Amino acid sequence: MFKTLVSLPRYQKRIVSVISDSIALLVALWASISLRLETLYVPENALVVTSFVFTWMFTILVFIRTGLYRAVIRYLSNHALIAVVSGVTLSALAYSASSFFLKAPIPRSSPVIYWGLALLFVGGSRMLVRSYVRGMNRKQKERVIIYGAGTSGVQLANALFQGDEYQPIAYVDDSRALQGSVMQGLRIHSPANLPNLIEKHGINTLLLATGNTSHAQRALILTYLEPLPIKVQTIPPMADILSGREKIEEIKNIDIEDLLGRDLVAPDNDLLDEFIKRKVVMVTGAGGSIGSELCRQILQHNPKVLVLFDVSEFGLYKIHTELDCYIKNSELGIELKPIVGSVQGEQRLEAVMSSFSVQTVYHAAAYKHVPLVEHNVVEGVRNNVFGTWYAAEAAIKANVETFVLISTDKAVRPSNVMGASKRMAEMVLQGLSKRQSTTRFCMVRFGNVLGSSGSVVPLFRKQIEAGGPVTVTTPDITRYFMTIPEAAQLVLQAGTMGKGGEVFVLDMGARVKIADLAKKMVHLMGLEVKGEHNPDGDIEIAFTGLRPGEKLYEELLIGNNPFGTDHPRIMKDSEVSMDWVDVQKVLIELDRASLVFDCDKVRDILMATPLGYCPTNSIDDLVWQQEQADINAAENIARIDKAIVA
Repeated sequence: MFKTLVSLPRYQKRIVSVISDSIALLVALWASISLRLETLYVPENALVVTSFVFTWMFTILVFIRTGLYRAVIRYLSNHALIAVVSGVTLSALAYSASSFFLKAPIPRSSPVIYWGLALLFVGGSRMLVRSYVRGMNRKQKERVIIYGAGTSGVQLANALFQGDEYQPIAYVDDSRALQGSVMQGLRIHSPANLPNLIEKHGINTLLLATGNTSHAQRALILTYLEPLPIKVQTIPPMADILSGREKIEEIKNIDIEDLLGRDLVAPDNDLLDEFIKRKVVMVTGAGGSIGSELCRQILQHNPKVLVLFDVSEFGLYKIHTELDCYIKNSELGIELKPIVGSVQGEQRLEAVMSSFSVQTVYHAAAYKHVPLVEHNVVEGVRNNVFGTWYAAEAAIKANVETFVLISTDKAVRPSNVMGASKRMAEMVLQGLSKRQSTTRFCMVRFGNVLGSSGSVVPLFRKQIEAGGPVTVTTPDITRYFMTIPEAAQLVLQAGTMGKGGEVFVLDMGARVKIADLAKKMVHLMGLEVKGEHNPDGDIEIAFTGLRPGEKLYEELLIGNNPFGTDHPRIMKDSEVSMDWVDVQKVLIELDRASLVFDCDKVRDILMATPLGYCPTNSIDDLVWQQEQADINAAENIARIDKAIVA
């Protein structure tokens, strides 16, 4: 019968509710006198019947007026409960008033008894139906555990109770003060009890609701959770929930950047404002992963005009639409100028910079995929080297104040054309910095960013969701990692430092083994790695071998004398540079070789230039370089720490 009622159309459910409440109210009126007189009362007096009918009609009208019949019982809220209490209270007052004015022979304590009975019948019936419906849904919903019994965890549980997908079974929290307590009918357990909970309730998913907990703390939590046979998912950031961009019940896969355990260092906003606020700022490669994040963060410092420059029409359209919407919603007085163009067109660049009186340029346009550039040598050099040169010359002619190059860790002792081209681009700016004083040039060098178009993380996630295998080049390959927002923030900060010609290096933390990263992603998605020691696992990790030009490791420093700066995660290094006359000779040779598409000649020129470019084909060479890099890294970390302290 209950199943039939639950499946009725909405208007029919309202009719059933009115009939049910009518019966409940009349029974409560009769029972209030029967209990008072301690006998089964027979309402024969016309005045008593009139009082009953008046109270019943008045109460139904109050319930309708307060919207009680519009409330969905399975999602019964505090508003609905308040409507029941207030409606029943008014009903009891109406009952008392009607019996007084009609002079009906009703005991004076009867309205009080009626109030309690009506509240029990009307409210209790709804709670009973809600419990039944939730019980039906609970059998169909996936049972989960919520890690975090704070505000975020409570809000998440409320949302899940009302949803159709997940059924919270218990909380887990690190706070000993909360452990053992019961909240919303769910017991709060210690993390040490997780294995027992997983086995007892057959849990496959854990939802992380740790609010504004630091990345370092979340990394510790994830390290503990990784070995457990459970899929770990999380809720959106609280800032996105509060702003309305996302809802708390929008569960998503764990952000792998939490494994890095790095928290953002607050930027010096006064210093950033000096170079951005009410200035005309231009970002080349604005549609790319780093370029678009730079644009987002630049808007936070209220520039006068932001020029978006990109060769990709779609990328430019996408970031322009996003930023334009943000500006309108935030009521900012910032002009956006989306310009389609290639950095290989010097006249186009100069015209744009001069027309808008650009004051600060962030040059993020580059080809950065190592294997693709290795197969497209000429185009890689034309875009990365000559594109940087043309943009820099245009900046000088347009009297741009500051020009910041987004470089890469692959420019350090490069083993591929991409890295060599970026190191050559650095040398171009170093040479131009010596040649003139109109524009201040600086370079910012960092490693891989999570979530960029070249990042392995999105690829790994797709491969895991497809059932594997996850492809890794070799078991020993390592990389530095940083989140896109952190990288963009540090780029902006580094761009405010120095007098010109400096190479700034971002603190990327410790190198991460790619194979270990893949294993962690598999485990945190509730799966097991399939291999020799676990043939029944879910996801296999396949080693494909190094790609052309790829290194086992990456470095950030060329020289051995890094200097600390005012920012704890930014250092600068004094490295080999050339005078502009020598740089120009190399550029002329590269130009001639690239115009006739002589790829071997281009490589020879890059190898002859003091870039440290040395293509490696032998695995033994790579292993030896890995060992040397480890030694250099340890020595450099000690020097950096010493420089920062000084």
